[in-house]
Amino acid sequence: MKRLGDFMKEFRKDFPALMLDDPVAYLDNACVTLKPQSVIDSIQDYYINTPGCGGRSVHRYGTHVSKTISQSRTKLAHFFSSPSVNEIVFTRNATHSLNQIAKGLDWNKGDVVLTTDREHNSNLVPWLQLEQERGIDHRIVRSNQDNTFNLESFEEACAQAGSDLKMVSMSHVGNLDGVEIPVKEITKIAKDYGALVSIDGAQSAPHMSVDVQDLGIDFYSFSIHKMLGPSGMGGLWGRTELLENMRTIQSGGQTVTSSTYDSLEWAKPPSKFEGGLGHFAGMMATGAAIDYLTQLNMDEVHAHEKSLNKIMTEGVKDIPGVSIIGPEDPSKRGGICSLLLDDKLPSHDIALLLDEVAGVMVRSGQHCVHSWFNDKGYNGSLRASAYFYNTEEDVRRFVDTFSEAVHAFS
Repeated sequence: MKRLGDFMKEFRKDFPALMLDDPVAYLDNACVTLKPQSVIDSIQDYYINTPGCGGRSVHRYGTHVSKTISQSRTKLAHFFSSPSVNEIVFTRNATHSLNQIAKGLDWNKGDVVLTTDREHNSNLVPWLQLEQERGIDHRIVRSNQDNTFNLESFEEACAQAGSDLKMVSMSHVGNLDGVEIPVKEITKIAKDYGALVSIDGAQSAPHMSVDVQDLGIDFYSFSIHKMLGPSGMGGLWGRTELLENMRTIQSGGQTVTSSTYDSLEWAKPPSKFEGGLGHFAGMMATGAAIDYLTQLNMDEVHAHEKSLNKIMTEGVKDIPGVSIIGPEDPSKRGGICSLLLDDKLPSHDIALLLDEVAGVMVRSGQHCVHSWFNDKGYNGSLRASAYFYNTEEDVRRFVDTFSEAVHAFS
């Protein structure tokens, strides 16, 4: 297992996007991470050397694809400490995974689902849709003023729901602010009411150690494109007994073992949820991405991102017209530094300026957390999000260029 400090230069050399003649400071990792050469090579290898159909064809192409995908699934199971490789389902992204959970379970009118007030649309819209279509009761647990989790409010919400509480679905780490919630404590309380617990791990899986058994949860959704992997790849972990009794939202080829004109026999998970010809190149390259992450110490990754956030925070916190979303302490915001700007500071224009002037790439807008911004009357924010391959020079370049941009608009 490599230590970040000792191998930073070597790590960066693995990412072609960081080795261009015009170097960039890529700080949009909460959206999508860069890809190492090993992942790119794996994708290319599929299309050149074994462009066959996995899980169906038995010729050499198909057999190689099937074996490599099986290896990728096993690596994911080990990465998340899943008790069974069959509890890992390949999806398109965390959004797909969360929709599979919401639309694959049985619901009764009045069933209560709890989320926080700072959820990505992927973990809000499916529940709002079920509220409209099935009559479930979606309720919000309000955060503290600094966006940290309010355990007392959560306990009160659970008590008010009582036996009607069926699901607690929350983001492990917020893509809005980098704030982590106390999953183990939340799960313990939810289980006292017999509720299921679904965790959106899109922002935790790439950045910290995750043990689904230790957390005690029922479902965990993640986006592989945020974990050095290919675009259009995600995953879902779920307990075997839950997956076996869940409807698939993508039925068709591979989801059944047999069918007649008027009957069918469902396949076992995970095949039951992976209907249609899959993203074979992506599934195979997922193994390469997990191989890369496995060579790292995820605790060191998390610590490194916090150290970079401290530099960003110290550099921007006193700039007039700028405020940071979330706790003042950057160690409580992981690698995410989201900035609210005065009306005279247009976030989209500043983001464009940062890129054009200094090659600093950040995200502007509402980051698919429209509900939080609309509730508070904000138009959007500027978000810088770091990863293990980012350096102090990257974040200092962001601070310096951002400061100049604010001055230019003032």
